[in-house]
Amino acid sequence: MHIELRHLRYFCAVARELSFSRAAEQLHIAQPPLSRQIKTLEEELGVELLDRTSRPLRLTPAGRFFQIQAQQMLDRMSEIQTATVRIAGGRRTWYAIGFAPSTLYGKLPDVIRQFREAQPAVDLNLYEMTTVQQVEALKAGRIDMGFGRLNFDDEDVVGELVREESVMVALPVNHRLVKHKKISLAKLATEPLLLYPSKPRPSYADQVLEMFQSRGLKPVIALESNEVQTAIGLVVAGLGYALVPQSVQNLHREGVLYLPLGDEGVTTPVIMNRRRNDESELTTYLAEMVRSLPTSVRSIARRAQQAAATDQTA
Repeated sequence: MHIELRHLRYFCAVARELSFSRAAEQLHIAQPPLSRQIKTLEEELGVELLDRTSRPLRLTPAGRFFQIQAQQMLDRMSEIQTATVRIAGGRRTWYAIGFAPSTLYGKLPDVIRQFREAQPAVDLNLYEMTTVQQVEALKAGRIDMGFGRLNFDDEDVVGELVREESVMVALPVNHRLVKHKKISLAKLATEPLLLYPSKPRPSYADQVLEMFQSRGLKPVIALESNEVQTAIGLVVAGLGYALVPQSVQNLHREGVLYLPLGDEGVTTPVIMNRRRNDESELTTYLAEMVRSLPTSVRSIARRAQQAAATDQTA
């Protein structure tokens, strides 16, 4: 399939104007060649994007979907072009960080603030994405560093443990279990669980399921959502409970109460992901900044390394 950027620009103009004549005028080309280009695009895709029988012109369902995706690609290319020119002119350096939403409630905002203060000439871009998406974005060069919850075995990406974070249960304030100081997973297994994120997988959701499965328990999944904020909103609505990293309680929301789990060792990691062999000045600087956070990061990392060494010798 051979689709060029000009095809996307032409189609988005027609989709926006719903008129070949107005789109042609906007693009400064004649109408017949524009019509031929859109027809070529449809033939390449094997679908009709426009309903030409209607007056005014209408997008087909496939056309509406394609318009959204095409416009996102054009916007992204515009960002890349602008950043490339800026970097080529030596004015600013472009750097991108991906982050799983739940990591934003911990120390990451402090890291970002300190990084921006220390590197004022750097054009810092932030992208919300799951760990799976971060790994792909790192390999594609769309981001330079990622902070997620999973450690992937990928030859092109290095994952480094930043910290282990306790998992807590988020309950509606009027739930019958809030009278307990701690709640076991066994007690929660019979209650409706609000699981997140629903996709893409694997994700933190699989970590939550493993917490139950490793104890011979099977949770009752009530609903799945894509965002931690949505899950907390559903908790407030009384639709169930959610298991969240401890830092999420910094997301202040009326109607929800966070309680510790009674089970020992129920944690979720924060993983710093970067491209293997990326020894650039900014990546090295950011990694050292994260390692110097006032937590027991180094002792945690040391324990993980010792555990790995024990596994290899066992």
